[in-house]
Amino acid sequence: MDLPSIIRQRLDQLGHEQRDLAAAAHVTESYISQLLTRKKAPPAPERTDIYGKIEEFLKFRPGELIKLVELQRQEELKRKLADPPAPFFKEVRELVLRKCELDKQGQVRTIFERQPFGELELLVTQKLLDVVKAVARRELESENWLRLVVNCNQRSYEEMRVVILEFLDTDVFNVSLEHCTSFLDPLVESWDIDLANFSLKVVLNQRMAPGRIKKFAFVEQPESAGEEEPGLKQFLEDASLSLGATEQEIEFLKGLKFRGRHPTPLFYYRELQVLRDPLHFRVPALRGLGVADSPVVPEHAGRTRAPLSSKAS
Repeated sequence: MDLPSIIRQRLDQLGHEQRDLAAAAHVTESYISQLLTRKKAPPAPERTDIYGKIEEFLKFRPGELIKLVELQRQEELKRKLADPPAPFFKEVRELVLRKCELDKQGQVRTIFERQPFGELELLVTQKLLDVVKAVARRELESENWLRLVVNCNQRSYEEMRVVILEFLDTDVFNVSLEHCTSFLDPLVESWDIDLANFSLKVVLNQRMAPGRIKKFAFVEQPESAGEEEPGLKQFLEDASLSLGATEQEIEFLKGLKFRGRHPTPLFYYRELQVLRDPLHFRVPALRGLGVADSPVVPEHAGRTRAPLSSKAS
């Protein structure tokens, strides 16, 4: 049994109407009708807030509808993957290009037209969608923000909530002109891209989106060294522990990684002594000459340690 059948059955059992369910979910009755007549596919659970509201109103167990929807969407995805993606509507591409910085529009347009639905067009459109979706998802429960969007689109509050929920459930392969005119157009002021390294800058409408400028880099970055361990910092600051430590030894200590535990300064002191102990480093035997492995004595060995006894050697 699919989602529409289960919801209709529970509505009958509880004596509710579709308009009652629409009011509980804060959407239009038309949206519920299209959902129950299968004219609209159930939205992805992670991109909407209606399932919790429906479950509470119709007295389902929490998460019961979500499990069913996930199974339905998996089957639908298998069918979609069998078909190649279609190019964007011309109007969608024009809106994306119109938001591009003027000095790049001509060059970007040439690339878009030469490679319809190509890598650059996909990259830019997907990133614009991601940025605007993040704003819409964050502000979905903000009535003031919704009223602001309503005023831009001349729709009712409930109608705008439906459009937002559908927008959150779309992807770069199914973005529509309505999504662009309702969200991309009013929220995105401009975008710019460095075609040498594909770093992208998105400028949002200050009235409708906090954190106005978003920047993204698509070039390989060196791995961050991360924050210095507190114990290592204390070790380096304590001359009685770290005196005489070379740059090479300090780099080695900095490279030690730990999960869930933070070593003390004493740990680094002892690790340094282990590193300096010649018994811990040996060279391979020389084949054919009968020379056994022998200890390697680092340049700094013995600087802070007592000489080894003849017995130990």
